[in-house]
Amino acid sequence: MTQLQLLRAQDYPRMPWKNGGGFTEEITRDNGEGLDGFGWRLSIADIEESGGFSVFAGYQRIITVLQGDGMRLLVDDQASRPLLPFDAFAFSGESQVSCKLLGGPIRDFNLIYAPQRYRARLQWFDGTSRLYSSASTVLLFAASNQVEVAMAGETHTLGLYDCLRLEGNDGLLGLDVQGRFCLIELISN
Repeated sequence: MTQLQLLRAQDYPRMPWKNGGGFTEEITRDNGEGLDGFGWRLSIADIEESGGFSVFAGYQRIITVLQGDGMRLLVDDQASRPLLPFDAFAFSGESQVSCKLLGGPIRDFNLIYAPQRYRARLQWFDGTSRLYSSASTVLLFAASNQVEVAMAGETHTLGLYDCLRLEGNDGLLGLDVQGRFCLIELISN
């Protein structure tokens, strides 16, 4: 049976970065404590200035700018394209990564997952979308002030940066969604 949890942005715990250079708001994760033991983790980070990223050995990362002018990453001495709002970029958590802000401070959205434990897919949508997923874990993150989600005869309204978490999906889940949002699908290996 699918379990649904509505996570509100004002309730996200705030914690220091692994490298001590800033703060993250943790949206949700599969398990573990602190920065250890999780198979996947979803978070928001505020980047006030250009600098280094924390290393997460054994993990993959997908990052997206939510607010601000954007940034360019230097990943193992290779420059990324300019990362503008709602343009996802994937890289290895083991890489040496630093960022150069393209303007002032930014806010970004991060999925970190262990590829030996999970397969992950992350997609951004804007407008009206009808989606179907057979993933066991489905996360829907709101990136606009009001996102309407209709599924199985119920409607849920998400505010900015709220997240709908669905666990234990064992069929084909249908979602009708209005607004700007990110759909994350996680399947255990």
